[in-house]
Formats: sequence, structure tokens, C-alpha cells
Amino acid sequence: MGWKSVLGYFIAIFLVALLFFYWMFPLDTINFGSVSSRNSNFSLIAGNQGMQFYENMRYPEKDISYRIQDCPLNKKDNMERAFDIVDDLTDVNFYSVESNEEILVTCDDEVKYEGDSFVAGEGWPVNITKAGNFNIIKKGVVTLIREPNCPNPNVGIHELLHALGFEHSENPNNIMYPTTKCSQTIGEDIPELINLLYSYPSLPDVAFENVSATMNSRYLDLNIVIRNQGLADSSEGTIEVYADEDLVKEIEFESLEIGHGRKILINNIFILQKDIDELRFFINADFEELEKDNNEVILKYEN
Repeated sequence: MGWKSVLGYFIAIFLVALLFFYWMFPLDTINFGSVSSRNSNFSLIAGNQGMQFYENMRYPEKDISYRIQDCPLNKKDNMERAFDIVDDLTDVNFYSVESNEEILVTCDDEVKYEGDSFVAGEGWPVNITKAGNFNIIKKGVVTLIREPNCPNPNVGIHELLHALGFEHSENPNNIMYPTTKCSQTIGEDIPELINLLYSYPSLPDVAFENVSATMNSRYLDLNIVIRNQGLADSSEGTIEVYADEDLVKEIEFESLEIGHGRKILINNIFILQKDIDELRFFINADFEELEKDNNEVILKYEN
């Protein structure tokens, strides 16, 4: 073999190597941008701001457990009547348990004063988790101090509604007015809001909170945040990543508690395609959810 043949052979190999390197390892960087979570396709109610401590407060399920601890018989009976009254007016169901209650009711014989008025009771949610459209109450507390001599257990109802997330009312005739009178009643707006909040089923809702992606040469870097924005813990699932129509990565995630999320960082995913117009991210969840529209995010190539 002459030197010209050898030179031609090495030049051919060199050109093939350059072509291979160019095809496999392009030097440009492609930014696919980022997408944050979208607003939900459903809205709860307009004009309910101020009725609750935070917007759209509810317990995970409409069946809510309670326990009455160390209360004299008259206060215990009044509180049970309060549970029954709110139960009858709404779609919420209260039931008594011996432990692990969602609402704890206690009693205090010490008279407390605020200015010239005595404090008849206290109630509040003590464990709140932000989850998408809802503020989830995990635990509520009611303390009964002094019950006025009224036909209805107004103090118990007032404090129970506090434990359900409701604020004071400025209407003196409303049972949520700061000062108690026997003539006060439950306004129609409170049961209506309770029924609306609890009309949504207790389901999980795993959604993309943030997604961004960058390609360096043929290697894809991903930054993904998912969160359970629903009303129940989720099961496990997978995130599928598509480059145009080709599946390039499957990412498993474990079950997520209400309000909990996962941040996923993955670098150097090799992509065979040379030109990519979009990346599609899809949450593949076999379980039922509040929404499925938030299970997909598409990132476009930014020129």
C-alpha cells in the first residue's frame, strides 16, 4: 500500500470521526425554559375571603372524629349537641373516638376575662397544611369554659366553627360574633361554604410545581418539582419524559403525603435525537386524583 493510500485512509477515518463527533456531541446548549404550576381548572367560591382564618380551610375528609376529654356532664352534653346541630345543617359528619381524634374538646373551670366580658370558650385549628386550593386542617382544639343558659349550645357551636376554620363575624346576630347572645343564629353562608368545601372528594392530586430543562450537547439536565396538592396521601407513580414523541426517561416517585413534594435533579441523560422541538413531562398515576389536567407539562425549545 502506497503512502497516498495510507494518507487517504487516515483522512477518511478522520473525516468519519469528525462527522461522528459532530453528530453525537454537538457543542451548542439548548434551553427549554421552565414552567411553574398552573392555576387549577376549578375554583371554590368567590367572595368568601374573611369568613375563615385562611382561604378554603377544611379537614381531609367530611367524616371528622372528635374526643371530649375531662368535661363535666353538662358541658359534655352541650358539646355533643353542638356537634349534632352542625352535623344536621351540613354534609359534614362528626363521630366520637377514644384516641387519635381530629378535634379535641377540653373544659376549663377558670373564668377568663377580656375587658369587661368573660371568655366563654376557645377554639382554633392547630395544624394546617397548604395543599393547592385548600388549607388542610389536621388538628382542631375546642376549650369550653362557661356556657350561658341558652336553649341552644351557642358557645359550643361557636368554638366548633372556629375549629373548622371560621373567623369571627361582624354581624351581632351571627353566632360567630365575638360576644355571645342566646338569640344568635348560624347564618346560611356558613353551612353553604362548608358544604361547598366538602363537596370535593378526598382524593390526592400530584401536580408539577416547577419544571425546567437544558440540553448541553446531547445530554439533558432536568429540574423537576412535584407536589401532592390534594386531600389524601397519594400512591407511588412515575414521571415520563418525552423528547418530541420518544420516551427518554422514566422516573419513579414514592407515595406523597398531603402537601408534601419531591425535587428531582437529573443530569446527563443521553438523547439520541439531534433536533428536539419540545420536551413533554407526564405524571403516570394509576390512582384517582382531583385533577388530571395538571399531570402534563410541555417545554418548547427557546430560540
